[in-house]
Amino acid sequence: MKTKTKFLLLLIFSATMFLPALQVYSQSQATARHWFAEGNWRKNLKIKPSSTIDIIAFYQQYHRDPALWNKVLAFLNRPDLQTLDTGTYHLTEGDSAYAVISTYLPKPMDQTRFESHRTYIDVQYVIQGKEKIGIANVTKANVTEPYRADKDVAHYEAKGEYVTATPDVFFIFFPTNAHRPGIAADDHPQPVKKLVIKVRVL
Repeated sequence: MKTKTKFLLLLIFSATMFLPALQVYSQSQATARHWFAEGNWRKNLKIKPSSTIDIIAFYQQYHRDPALWNKVLAFLNRPDLQTLDTGTYHLTEGDSAYAVISTYLPKPMDQTRFESHRTYIDVQYVIQGKEKIGIANVTKANVTEPYRADKDVAHYEAKGEYVTATPDVFFIFFPTNAHRPGIAADDHPQPVKKLVIKVRVL
């Protein structure tokens, strides 16, 4: 009887200790989702955010440096992306954010790999064409190549979710998001022009 009483008291104590933290976390989630849905962060950005974006991570990163993220989103909203040359465009004086525009032919799935980054967040947008992108949580992926700091990349095998990337939607991949871009959307792939903005993790 005494053992049961002690156990119940321990449960009550644990609940008392952790419930406030859980409530704060739930409130933070609600705040982030409201902020994201309200959309003031978009600054007239017409391209839709993908439903796969980690809203909590985005909320946290955005509010650590709103000015930086406003520059990122402003570049994403440039009306001349269709005609911009391939190459690298620096969005800041340092290396906090830079954009890379490239063209390529999407590959069969077995010629692509899941990857993730720790130093930089990826904002990815298909300017022209279409491709499939795989998305998986790194905690549910098997590492095939350990993280290399010099290249800011690790590779994985994972089941993942696959979505089609087109010019009407953009994606954001945080360090916990393994992603597998550049996959042919069908049996007759066409060249893709793509924008990837690298944003330093804060």
